[in-house]
Amino acid sequence: MSVFSVDHLHVRFGGVQAVRGVSFGVEAGKTLAIVGESGSGKSASLLGATGLLPGSATVQGSVLHRGQEILGLTDRDLRRIRGAKIGFVFQDPLSNLHPLKTIGDQIGEAISVHQRISSREKRERVLALLDDVGIADPLARLSDYPRHLSGGMRQRVMIAIAIALDPGLIIADEPTTALDVTVQAAILDLLKRLQEEHGTALIFVSHDLAVVSDIADDVVVMRDGIVVEKAPAADIYLRPRQVYTRELLGAARLGGPKAFATVKVREAPRPLLDVQDVARSFGSRPVLDNVSFTIGEGEILGLVGESGSGKSTIGRLIAGLDRPDAGRISLKGAEYSRSGSRGGLLQGDLRKSIQVVFQDPYASLNPRRRVEAILSDPFIIHGTIDKADLRESVRQLVADVELPQDILDRLPSQLSGGQRQRVAIARAIALRPSLIVADEPVSALDITTQAKVLKLLARLRDKLGVSLLFISHDLGVVGELCDRVIVLEQGRIVEAGRTQQVFERPVHTYTRRLLASIPGRKRLPAEPEPEDAIYG
Repeated sequence: MSVFSVDHLHVRFGGVQAVRGVSFGVEAGKTLAIVGESGSGKSASLLGATGLLPGSATVQGSVLHRGQEILGLTDRDLRRIRGAKIGFVFQDPLSNLHPLKTIGDQIGEAISVHQRISSREKRERVLALLDDVGIADPLARLSDYPRHLSGGMRQRVMIAIAIALDPGLIIADEPTTALDVTVQAAILDLLKRLQEEHGTALIFVSHDLAVVSDIADDVVVMRDGIVVEKAPAADIYLRPRQVYTRELLGAARLGGPKAFATVKVREAPRPLLDVQDVARSFGSRPVLDNVSFTIGEGEILGLVGESGSGKSTIGRLIAGLDRPDAGRISLKGAEYSRSGSRGGLLQGDLRKSIQVVFQDPYASLNPRRRVEAILSDPFIIHGTIDKADLRESVRQLVADVELPQDILDRLPSQLSGGQRQRVAIARAIALRPSLIVADEPVSALDITTQAKVLKLLARLRDKLGVSLLFISHDLGVVGELCDRVIVLEQGRIVEAGRTQQVFERPVHTYTRRLLASIPGRKRLPAEPEPEDAIYG
């Protein structure tokens, strides 16, 4: 009998039918993966099934937990089930952990809200849970706040809360999306270990078939609120029946990049950016240690490393959003940033020559301004165009990033994540910069949208001749887009070279560890038969 089963579930928000007739189930000790693009109805199905949607949503169908119908239970009865019998691990632990409560208090609260327990017993159980999820020195971490922990450690705390009462089911909704590859692999291993030790059923929600390939027993593929395919994982990966499933597999990076970037720049492009012996510390904590590299004209350079390696700090220094403690940075031979420099970081033509695309298009676009106003700003601020030509230039920008013209009248909230990021890219190329610093520009997007944005960036490089510093924790993405790659570990460059060379013949142990953590390798057969060939 299934631990948790959903039958003909419908979810409606006002006049919008978000989920239509969805059915699935998971047994004890098994993992069911639910995959699909953003807006496919994955999260809405599970939130609706467990009573976590707002009162304005309408949920119909049947949801059985160990044979008991739970759809329609009162909030009080549902609270007895959630946490105690169904644990939850959500995507963003920073927004799901209370910033003003210690880690010990939050895990302890997950226990005491369902059980009467002495303070001493609760403390001992919290320490055991922290140890169980692999957090070193649990006693020292009890009084830490979420801000003191890395992203991976925060997610481990969320897992500790989810398993605090040994539930029979854990629902993990995109639990590794924002994590680097090594932390992602560690979280997946942790979930599998806990599942094996406790016989827990696991529902794992993701947009990435490569990630779930390492953990799933069965896979449900969703699109536009319906299930388009449902089968054992082996059948999904080796014998997909539906075109949409094959499209997702084609976008996934099973075991690494589908192909290495095609080098369309000269073998020895003229130097554009020169970073020499740059160092940066925050307080007493060194972040960068004598970092040196160059970017050529029309080149895409990938910068990879785990969280905390210093990638984004380099991006901020190059973009003029921070100054180094030592070293210097030059663009086309003109030095513009060095230790002790005064005045504005980027002035005049330099400000136009270096632009930034940030990770989160939700936060980097003004929610109160329409797209036309957002894209007009660069021209107006720098006075580079007559008002009579302004609208035509903005319309050309929209065409350059392959968006429809009617998008100009919309607010960012009326756009999809991929459309928002295209608007951010359009704003970055408005003044035809020499260099774009792209800091994790696709990590917040689903896998198929990622593929489209990567192709767009490659086409813009070829069309405009712009260079990119592409910062990412996703080695598969870097392998597809970048001409060269730099590997950063704890603020130092440990390996650099042509992308294919680094991926296929890594020299440094740290690089090999990053490559070994790329998801999807375990699902690849050694010698697939023609009928079993993996798509993509």
